[in-house]
Amino acid sequence: MSWRKHAYDSIPGTYVFDGKTAHAAYGLNKLLFSFNHESNRAEFARDKAAYADKFGLSPEQKKALLEDDFLTLLRLGANIYYLAKLAVPRGFSVQDAGAAFQGISTEEFKAALMAKGRGLVDKLERRGGYWNG
Repeated sequence: MSWRKHAYDSIPGTYVFDGKTAHAAYGLNKLLFSFNHESNRAEFARDKAAYADKFGLSPEQKKALLEDDFLTLLRLGANIYYLAKLAVPRGFSVQDAGAAFQGISTEEFKAALMAKGRGLVDKLERRGGYWNG
């Protein structure tokens, strides 16, 4: 299958989940989606490598999965919502994942969020209650 190049392909730090990415990461996302069932999460917890092998992951995908390397999983095409199915039941918070995506500690990520939120009430009042992030 051939894929067309897009303008967003060259934006640094941008990982667009498009057809090309989805195609390459089908097995990975199928594995992540399987975590909707408790029995699959338990099987994964017993032997992560064996569970990964059932889905035909690439060596790079499997390594990232086994090392809880969320940023690499995202780069390799993991759907962000399916990635939560891996992270949350295993005790990772949204802040942990956000920090991993940015390559900083969870505490640094939380501090950045707090800094960004300073003055939010004033900003909302100036914009008439409107917030666009």
